[in-house]
Amino acid sequence: MTISRLLAPGARLEKVASGFTWLEGPAWIPARGVLRVSDIPGNRVIEYSEADGAVTEVSADAEFTNGRTLARDGSVIECSHGRRAVQIDRAASEPGAAYAPEVLVDRFGEVRLNSPNDVVEKSDGTIWFTDPSYGIKRPVEGHAGEEEYGDRYVFRVDPADGSLTPVVIDVEAPNGIAFSPDESVLYVSDSSLSPADEQNPPPGRPRGHSIHAYDVVEGRHAKNGRELVEVSPGLPDGFRVDSEGNLWSSSLSGIQVFTPAGEKLGEIPVPEKIANCTFGGADGSTLYICASTSIYRIRTRARDAAADRWPGAR
Repeated sequence: MTISRLLAPGARLEKVASGFTWLEGPAWIPARGVLRVSDIPGNRVIEYSEADGAVTEVSADAEFTNGRTLARDGSVIECSHGRRAVQIDRAASEPGAAYAPEVLVDRFGEVRLNSPNDVVEKSDGTIWFTDPSYGIKRPVEGHAGEEEYGDRYVFRVDPADGSLTPVVIDVEAPNGIAFSPDESVLYVSDSSLSPADEQNPPPGRPRGHSIHAYDVVEGRHAKNGRELVEVSPGLPDGFRVDSEGNLWSSSLSGIQVFTPAGEKLGEIPVPEKIANCTFGGADGSTLYICASTSIYRIRTRARDAAADRWPGAR
């Protein structure tokens, strides 16, 4: 199988918006037909309307939000470097509603989180997120701070009782995160090839650029970690999993697509360095790409692994 089977007939890459600094955190909001993204150094949240191509500034003081995901109830769950928190915008799917995110979690025990980076909601309502330290080590991405718990983990939050549990502790710089379609496998990207503190990288720490896979045991534990694919050139930042289990990963040169077994199916070349991507559009089969200063899109035959759970999904 090659990547051509996953692309729509005659598919071509389109640039639909530009003029940003560093785009991240794409989430498609089906109820309103918009793509929500972050311009992290600009400290802004932006929405792109598929219907008319309009670009709207949702917030000009966004506390350096990064990765986000659409929850089953239509809320948008997102990561905030500035607040060192995972937060939720409960009215994101309501037309005309103000952007007013509430903090869900910002502490691990008595200490603050680093700078949550990317997030996914599991079908049981638990929220899983990565917590590297880019937002506290890079001035353009947040506020200066220290790693108060001394490392960088992937956590699981249970909204029922607010409990916070580390689930992955062996990835140097956990970044993107996603589940397989049946949620039996958790994927986490390691972007430590680009250390958070570029001027003073910790000696002896790994410098990876791979996507790791973990078996999800009893729906709560990540076990049997292994390196699935090494992404090059560049590194894997954000990525998505489609309904067939294929991984669509960011890289320096384009969107690289891999099977669940780690076989590379091909690449969609993109003329700017990519931070993240997401599926969206009226039928959920348009791949939107956050690439440095611009938003791109391309039509596919794929859909997000969790698309059938989206409110307003078709």
